[in-house]
Amino acid sequence: MATKKNKVMVEIFGESCSIKGEGEPARMMEVAALVDSRMRQTAQGNPRLSSAKVAVLAALNIADEFLRLKDDYRELVELLEMVETEKK
Repeated sequence: MATKKNKVMVEIFGESCSIKGEGEPARMMEVAALVDSRMRQTAQGNPRLSSAKVAVLAALNIADEFLRLKDDYRELVELLEMVETEKK
């Protein structure tokens, strides 16, 4: 069975974009707002960078944060498993 695709219009770093995906429209807009915010923060600290370089740096920062959170999550799961094992 095919999954319903949703389509939303968003603005990221001054550019209108049509995003299509399986996610809820509100979530897709939230993701776009995060990307826009990170790009604006990056551009503010580096005003001479091109839009493409701003996008790459913002993506790198988001990816770094994601990987840190992923590591934290893995450590938390391991800790919880250890506590559960000790209870037995």
